[in-house]
Amino acid sequence: MKLEVTRMSDLAIRALLALDRQDERLKSGELAERLDATPAFMAQVMVPLVHRGWVESAPGPTGGYELIADLRRISVLQVIETVEGPTDTGRCVVVDGPCGNDGFCALHEAWSAARDLLARHLASTPLSEVAADLSIESGERGADDG
Repeated sequence: MKLEVTRMSDLAIRALLALDRQDERLKSGELAERLDATPAFMAQVMVPLVHRGWVESAPGPTGGYELIADLRRISVLQVIETVEGPTDTGRCVVVDGPCGNDGFCALHEAWSAARDLLARHLASTPLSEVAADLSIESGERGADDG
């Protein structure tokens, strides 16, 4: 598990939050502009959210994206794993050799503990709780973020 949130995961989280604030479908181009992304990259981000059943995508002039899931029931970890794949790959930090059947690397215990703590926290944090920390309209993080 990487201890970072990729641009794709960040956009997926912010897209779900932006759609939650909409009363009607949001066009792909408008969503991309709000989140400071290209329309092509935004489309890549949205595909797994549509496949997961959280977002509905409608083509045509009246189409766009519409949130059809309850953000209180979607955790941050679920979003990350939906767009990035499983976070617990079984891989560890390789310091003095790979972890495996023959033993563990020097940081195995610390890495495992950190990974597990982060995963538990992200799994227990619904997207509805992070909405206040993000400014969706400007595409920027909240003023208190570095």
